[in-house]
Amino acid sequence: MRRKETKKGPGSTQGNYYRGLMPFEWPMLIYAVLTTLLVLFMQTRLHNPASMLLLRFQSVAMMVALWGVYRLWPCRLTMGCRLLLQLALLGSWYPETFEFSRMLPNQDPTFAALDQQLFGFQPALLFSQHFSNPVLSELLTVGYLSYFPMIMGVPVYYLLRRPDRFQHAAFVMLAAFFTFYVVFALLPVAGPQFYYPVAGVNEIARGVFPAVGDYFETHSSELMLTPGYADGLFHRLLMVAHETGEYPTAAFPSSHVGVTTVLLLLAARTGERRLFWLMLPFGVLMFFATVYIMAHYAVDAMAGLAIGAIMYFGFSKIKG
Repeated sequence: MRRKETKKGPGSTQGNYYRGLMPFEWPMLIYAVLTTLLVLFMQTRLHNPASMLLLRFQSVAMMVALWGVYRLWPCRLTMGCRLLLQLALLGSWYPETFEFSRMLPNQDPTFAALDQQLFGFQPALLFSQHFSNPVLSELLTVGYLSYFPMIMGVPVYYLLRRPDRFQHAAFVMLAAFFTFYVVFALLPVAGPQFYYPVAGVNEIARGVFPAVGDYFETHSSELMLTPGYADGLFHRLLMVAHETGEYPTAAFPSSHVGVTTVLLLLAARTGERRLFWLMLPFGVLMFFATVYIMAHYAVDAMAGLAIGAIMYFGFSKIKG
């Protein structure tokens, strides 16, 4: 016998999405369609357009498969699986932003010069040199690494503790993520850890920011040694993360700061005070850590705050 469809009230995670996609699945689908057009248009210059198209096919196929499972067994567990798929795929979409951006004129000199104009020096170059205390270094690294448990933990928290706000929370966060990915694909800024060694650290220290042409079109792995307490546990974890998944892309604006801003506003605006106060210290540490470890220019972190807030209020107005 066919399972009878029931409509749930606003307090349910199931809502009226039994037959179709969840709101938080639409950002990925829209992103996949838009970037498929980019892949087809730029395929002669991409390294492996076939694998990029395969990723899109596999992602949509898995999403449809989990939708089918949810139709058979609609509950929080199967909904959680749909969410976890979206979160897991973020790591696959991120490297592709470099595939697109590497073919556009690099913009690092512009943002390094903007930092110089605002501060009179390069915060990313001098921050760790003047504040090299091991305790501070480890604290800032913890703040930076807290990004990963936050983006996994916050939507799961809403799924389990605030099902009435789960769809809103998951949609706003994932919509922000994919918007950042679009910006990164079209705005090629590698960040200090990649740009400084190519431009020459001595030149950077003198306030000279040479253009690097199409250097990043053919180079992707040369980056400066990450500052910090080399013997620290969290510094070692950060080094592993950078060695396995860092690319000269996604510097402006800082999505670490931007998405964390979205999550903080989400907790504050939905009355989750404990969650807000739990995340706030890590968010503050993260803001400074992005510059301390030379992943971002200071203007990247500042823009992350502003754009993250704009994204939260903008996407919150969209009804699922």
